[in-house]
Amino acid sequence: MRSLLRAWVALPFSLPVGFNAEEAHNIVKDCVDGVLGGEDYNHNNINQWTASIVEQSLTHLVKLGKAYKYIVTCAVVQKSAYGFHTASSCFWDTTADGTCTVRWENRTMNCVVNVFAIAIVL
Repeated sequence: MRSLLRAWVALPFSLPVGFNAEEAHNIVKDCVDGVLGGEDYNHNNINQWTASIVEQSLTHLVKLGKAYKYIVTCAVVQKSAYGFHTASSCFWDTTADGTCTVRWENRTMNCVVNVFAIAIVL
């Protein structure tokens, strides 16, 4: 038992007590603002923008040092009269796992980023 406890204490991350959606939302919003802020929609830049948003968001979430596996998705679409609708559903432990959605827009485009956090159970 003592060796198990010692190994547990030495983990490089904290054990989950519930996903902090507000913290994740702030991280992702800062990433989106940094990538898309001041930009107008340009189809040629979408792949670069979405890759940057998900990679930066994932990097910052992992740096929190929490015991989660993360999935980050991003969609950027040109604003139109037709709108933009998205949905997701999860089957998981609602006491430890979680999700947050960041909606961002400017005059030319909409962006939706989803973060799914799945607790690592040891």
